[in-house]
Amino acid sequence: MSRPKDYSLLEQTTSTEVAVPKPSLTLPDAVALIVGIVIGAGIFETPALVASQAGSDIAVLLFWLTGGVVSLLGGLCYAELATVYPDVGGAYYYLKRAFGRGVAFLFAWARMTVIQTGSIALLAFVFGDYVSQIWWLGTFSSSLYAAIAIALLTALNIVGLQQGKWTQNLLSAAKVLGLLLVVILGLTAIPNSAAPVESASSGTWGLAMVFVLLSYGGWNEAAYISAEIQDGQRNIVRSLIWSISIITAIYLLINLAYLRGLGLANMAQSEAVAADLMRSLWGEPGALFISVLIAIATLGATNATIFTGARTNYALGQDFSLFGFIGRWQQRPSSPTHALLLQAAIALALVFLGTLTRKGFETMVDYTAPIFWFFFLLSGISLLVLRIREPHIVRPFRVPFYPFTPLLFCAVCGYLLYSSLVYTGVGAVAGVLVVAAGIPLLFWNNYRQRRT
Repeated sequence: MSRPKDYSLLEQTTSTEVAVPKPSLTLPDAVALIVGIVIGAGIFETPALVASQAGSDIAVLLFWLTGGVVSLLGGLCYAELATVYPDVGGAYYYLKRAFGRGVAFLFAWARMTVIQTGSIALLAFVFGDYVSQIWWLGTFSSSLYAAIAIALLTALNIVGLQQGKWTQNLLSAAKVLGLLLVVILGLTAIPNSAAPVESASSGTWGLAMVFVLLSYGGWNEAAYISAEIQDGQRNIVRSLIWSISIITAIYLLINLAYLRGLGLANMAQSEAVAADLMRSLWGEPGALFISVLIAIATLGATNATIFTGARTNYALGQDFSLFGFIGRWQQRPSSPTHALLLQAAIALALVFLGTLTRKGFETMVDYTAPIFWFFFLLSGISLLVLRIREPHIVRPFRVPFYPFTPLLFCAVCGYLLYSSLVYTGVGAVAGVLVVAAGIPLLFWNNYRQRRT
């Protein structure tokens, strides 16, 4: 799963020139980038959780189709913000411009303590779930693997060992290969006749959509390339429609494969749904093969999240003196060591939290979802605020059917914020409390700055 755009505002430079995005991406380039960003490890874990909230096969597919529509609405809103305000800070900059430095600080704090670190722990739990299919370590197998992955990848980043482009491409290929295998084999399998699960109780639509939109996460980052697309005004909408349509089709196909190969009941009860499907078709060798592919792909996603997360935390330390200790860059090796260590400590604490609840992946979804949707809601509102406050600014792209599109997106964000608070567990409470702890830190930081 992907989260809101990095807010690395303070990259060190001695140049006085202002960097301006150049339109160098063709429409196929943009579509390929968006699809690559969005399709992540979540699709190998969330379908089982969505199925557990659905009363029928049709309900499962309807959830995933709705997720595509919501993603398109949000993508259009972010496309306007990104083209009008092409700042490297992304959502941090929009929130700062619309609501002031305080709200931007809380977003930065939330990224460091909840959104980014929660994503690292979430991905590590997916890795742990599938490696446990290969070599089981006991009751806490998934948590142990998750902690080991975070510790080792952090250490590799500290010593400056970075994966090359070919390695990242190989990891992406493993992910695509895994998806294609599951789709083809699942759709050609003899339909499973397992008894259906009981109908979901009232209100679980919101919880199901929290899981669905976790897997669609990433379109918010994809909108940031809008300023670099050739013939932007025409191709922004086309690239978003094409890419989100492709992603939606892939997600519908993968869920059809799960439903056909496992049946709704078995799908809902699965802890590693892709491995269980392959096991039912090819036995243990099939489960082993797909588990290896997914584990490799997830490990790459975890490493990328650790790499970028530490750099956004480094920027926070540069921007706010209270966190100056993580705003230091070690020249040898070239890495933000303190930021990496703090990030790893928080992520490992979240792995421990997931272990206590015995539902690591779900707990991390609970932990991040309310904060994720709260700041998504604020980003949608910032579009409305900036339209009113700055009516004469040039807008290369305007969201269609304004103000209804952003209002509908804000309404969806508000509902998902509500759902992520009401229908989730202790993780949601922990996430809210952690972000709330940033408020006194903001006041303390402002007090320190006034005295200096």
